[in-house]
Amino acid sequence: MLKIAIFVIKIIRMARILALDYGEKRTGIAVTDELQIIASGLITVKTDKLIKFLIDYTNKEQVELFIVGLPKQMNNSDSESEKHILSFLKQLKKSLPKIPIKRIDERFTSKIAFQTMIDSGLKKKQRRNKGLVDEISATIILQSYLYSK
Repeated sequence: MLKIAIFVIKIIRMARILALDYGEKRTGIAVTDELQIIASGLITVKTDKLIKFLIDYTNKEQVELFIVGLPKQMNNSDSESEKHILSFLKQLKKSLPKIPIKRIDERFTSKIAFQTMIDSGLKKKQRRNKGLVDEISATIILQSYLYSK
């Protein structure tokens, strides 16, 4: 009976989805649970170490999809940071070609993240932690994707 239960758990187990709130200096990363139900902040990584981090992470955990924020202006044109993101995406596709990439509109995620920090009672000093804002933004991007599925 135990063998059957373990077999069923292995069948149900799915790969995770990673979301990235890409920035020139640092990138916030969020991840789903194995059932792809819950989005949680994972870490903030210096952007120059991001590809290495993602390679190492995908060697340890099964990742089905990367979600990358798509920064848009209010008039729907690309933001200034998009050219940096496109360069990163080329490197990512080259480094991890088997994992597909989807883009999700990330307008207002930083403002929502900051408001989330206020609403959760974080002190002013904690709210200045830009890495935490990036991680929460990545979580919001990932949660938006999960809702849209």
